[in-house]
Amino acid sequence: METNAVGSSGEDGRMKKVSRHYFGGDSVHSDHCFYVDIVENIEEDYGMFVWPCSIILSEYIWQQRSRFQGISVLELGAGTSLPGIVAAKVGSHVTLTDKLHNPQVLNNMRSICDLNKVNCNILGLTWGEWEEPVFNLHPKIILGADVLYDTTGFDDLFATVTFLLKNSPSTVFVTTYHNRSGHHLIEMLMVKWGLKCAKIMDGFSFLPRQKASVLHGNNIQLVEITLDE
Repeated sequence: METNAVGSSGEDGRMKKVSRHYFGGDSVHSDHCFYVDIVENIEEDYGMFVWPCSIILSEYIWQQRSRFQGISVLELGAGTSLPGIVAAKVGSHVTLTDKLHNPQVLNNMRSICDLNKVNCNILGLTWGEWEEPVFNLHPKIILGADVLYDTTGFDDLFATVTFLLKNSPSTVFVTTYHNRSGHHLIEMLMVKWGLKCAKIMDGFSFLPRQKASVLHGNNIQLVEITLDE
């Protein structure tokens, strides 16, 4: 990953930086298949940064790219949207979502899509709230990077995920999270909402060496969650 800091960007004058993320080959400037540029706001909230869970989920999408080609993908809590952008780059039809009442994050998502020349649908979606657009979503894969960070929001997240899984048979929720999130609580909520863990992986088990060295010190899991039927 490369980072280019800029003193200010846009009319709002906020401090921003652009980080470049490489995929394929050795995932470095001299050896890669493509890259994604992400605008990060160094003065703002959680949704304006690229977090380690996002980098790991994005790499998983790249390595599983044949699985993502030509399908509908929905990213929850997308923030800077690196996983969703990578999915779009490998051929998915992507909808990026974040909190309905957070226009700054949603506008940044649009800017990032334009910067990377991908055509993604941008949608305000707050977990646990049932606005009309959510009923029209039928993704094949749901993505969520570090969405399991605040235990007070877990129930609303799982309510939304469960609805989407029931609304689209054979859909899977692929998420990455820090072990700080409390795996036992997550397991309890999966039982409560009728979900099961179909796959669990150490997030570092498939990372290229260069990316793993940058993220050293994080303990991140990748899980695939489905309906328990």
